[in-house]
Amino acid sequence: MQIWLGGIIIVWLFVQVMLLFVYRHMLAAYWREPVLCCPILVFESDDWGAGPLEQAHALDALRQILKGHRDQSGHYPVMTLGVILSIADTETMRAEKESAYSRIALDLARFEPVLAALRAGINEGVFTPQLHGMEHYWPPAVMAAAKTDAQVSVWLQTNGLAHSEELPPRLQSRWIDAASLPSQPLPEAEIYAAVVEEVKVYMQIFGAKPVIAVPTTFIWNNIVERAWAAHGVSCVITPGTRYESRDGQGRPKGDGRLILNGERGQGDVMYLVRDKYFEPKLGHRAEKGLDALSLQTACGRPTLLETHRFNFLGDPAQSTAALAELNRLLVEARAHYSKLRFLSTQDIAEAIANQDTSLIITAPRARVPAWLTRISRVSRFWKLARLTGLVLPLWMLGKWTA
Repeated sequence: MQIWLGGIIIVWLFVQVMLLFVYRHMLAAYWREPVLCCPILVFESDDWGAGPLEQAHALDALRQILKGHRDQSGHYPVMTLGVILSIADTETMRAEKESAYSRIALDLARFEPVLAALRAGINEGVFTPQLHGMEHYWPPAVMAAAKTDAQVSVWLQTNGLAHSEELPPRLQSRWIDAASLPSQPLPEAEIYAAVVEEVKVYMQIFGAKPVIAVPTTFIWNNIVERAWAAHGVSCVITPGTRYESRDGQGRPKGDGRLILNGERGQGDVMYLVRDKYFEPKLGHRAEKGLDALSLQTACGRPTLLETHRFNFLGDPAQSTAALAELNRLLVEARAHYSKLRFLSTQDIAEAIANQDTSLIITAPRARVPAWLTRISRVSRFWKLARLTGLVLPLWMLGKWTA
């Protein structure tokens, strides 16, 4: 009987060891990922800049809401703005009836109301600019697509300032040629030239090189990373993976690798993960943002909530409702989390790089609860852990470190 029981225990332990061995890389990666000591909330908003002038009113409204809240340290909530630096000059192109592409840059007088609102928020500490791109598309791809795609041809003849959101999704990816599908990679020399150009314009507008870049539609590659890093970018925002192309149906395509906060890429750029969303015009309520904050806090991660400018433009009633949900989210977050911190994404990246112990937990025992929460979210691993009984020693580990 004892031999039989001992054999069962040995097999049970062997199965658990094998499960740990199979998932060792994932378990180690989640352990290495930095653990934050308090709830951190950042709003990451994309597509601002060159485009409709109504953005100025929307930015002013956002500033007023953000300035109505402070964390325990007296800091306002921060909304990072992924800035688009130019848009197609559709009026000139239509008037001249030429096939050459023409652009309007954000630093022209025409966009002064938008820039004034943006700069006011930067000066007040509620906005932080991030590089999103010279355009939200690759101009040669748009011009080529217009020859066969009526929607694109009409977009290039927009009367007034065009909205990049109205382009077909495949063409909103800047760092590929998606004039036809599947997409084709861009020549390295053209990528480097485009990065040099957009960094130069960004500096002209904001007085400094961009530190953080947000790839449009999260499609980019090693060449883009190296070019950004060579021109001052030290952090790239990711959705937790990387897409490098679009397939025959226009869907983003990548290698499926997992990216975690604090990992490094080409040119030693740091990755931060933004995989939670708050898009009120898509039906997201404050509760969605609060759920994300709860989960990310339990995992020891910052909560970077993605939201786009379209939520605050267009139909006045919908825009007002979106602003109200943003305000309600902030009210509820402050009420539920007394230690809530409002930081910029750059603040987070610097804290991770410097192992700032005022934000980063370094003691191994104190890191265990966040690690256990992280691995419990890996569905297949956790199902196997329950099936094999590995959850028992993991539960005991959690109790010991609580």
